[in-house]
Order: sequence, then C-alpha cells, then structure tokens
Amino acid sequence: MNSTDRPPLHPQTAYPGNLFVVAAPSGAGKSSLVKALLELDSRVMPSVSHTTRAPRGQEKHGREYFFVSKGEFDAMIGADGFLEWAHVHGKQYGTSRKAVEDRIASGADVILEIDYQGGLQIKRLFSNAVLIFILPPSWDELRSRLERRGEDAPEIIEMRLRNAAEELAQAHHFDFVIINELFERALFDLKAIVHAQRLRYQTQVNARPETFKALGIL
Repeated sequence: MNSTDRPPLHPQTAYPGNLFVVAAPSGAGKSSLVKALLELDSRVMPSVSHTTRAPRGQEKHGREYFFVSKGEFDAMIGADGFLEWAHVHGKQYGTSRKAVEDRIASGADVILEIDYQGGLQIKRLFSNAVLIFILPPSWDELRSRLERRGEDAPEIIEMRLRNAAEELAQAHHFDFVIINELFERALFDLKAIVHAQRLRYQTQVNARPETFKALGIL
C-alpha cells in the first residue's frame, strides 16, 4: 500500500455529493453489485480507476478501467494524480484525484470499487466517506465463484484465495458489511446504505441548504 504525507482534503461535508467505497476479495461479487446499483440509481456515478493490468473479457478502456502502462501510472503518482493507489495481485490500481473531487463537488454521488488498501486511504482523506465491505458466504462458495468465472489459471485462483484471507481480516475497518449470499438481497442492502446516507442531517444540508435556510434551521 502506498503511504502519503500530503494533508487531508477538505472534509466531505464541504461537498454536496456523497462518496461510497466498496471493497471485497476477488470473487465476492462487488463488481456485479456495483454495476446493478448503477443501473438502478442514476444519481450514483462510478469513478473509473487506472490500472496496469491487461483488460479481461469484454472490458474496454475508459469504461471498466483506464488501462495504462507502468510508466504512465508512475508518472501520475509523481504528479500527485491519485487519491489512492496500491499493488494488487502484482499490478497497480489507482483512483484519480481530480475525477472524484469534480464529481462530488458537482453534487453527484460517487462510488469507488477498489481494494481494501485503497478504501482505508480514502477514509483518511475523506472522513465522511462511506466504506462498504462485501463478504462471500463461505470459503467454498468463494472458490466456486472464482472457478466459474473461467478467467484465471488454477495457480492464480490459489493466489487470490490466499490474498482473500488477508483482505477479509480488514472488514472490521469498514462502516458496513454485506454478505453476498443471495444477490438480490445483497443489492437491496447496498441500495439501503446509499439511501440512508443521503438522509443524514449533514448530507441533506449540503444537498438542499435553501430548504434549511427557508425553515430557519441554518
């Protein structure tokens, strides 16, 4: 995990938009859940991460990820272009600082689909970021899902399972935990978290200050 000495950004309360972070071990289903949420909720916008890994399947540059070379990635690090970045499974992943700041400043709700290392870095920069961890229902099911994807060689699957043990141990640092046993239920839980965050007092003040002023609350 990359450490940084730069000062924290303005707290999220300075922005009208919300920042959600979803993390999980490979195979737990975070990508499918985030994709389904985006299809159901037009107010939530994705932040497309940069990565040095190659595209998988039908992935496209600029949609799932910005696929860049290691040199390009390192140049962005040097320019302080990432809110967070990390080494994951031998590759680099990072979240663009400007893309996130611009979107939450415009009032959009942004959701980041990143690993736990990045999630904890984001929390240090945005104290009000909402961290959500997705758990598989069991080790057997996690292995089965990785195998059913048909994307990785057996040795890569074993590496992902070993890494998952470390990743799952970090779940207690997150604000919410969703157990993805039944997809529809897990999606309902994710939607509930997003909706509840929008109803928090400070979030409502940020989104509709004119209403609070008119009522004499501010």
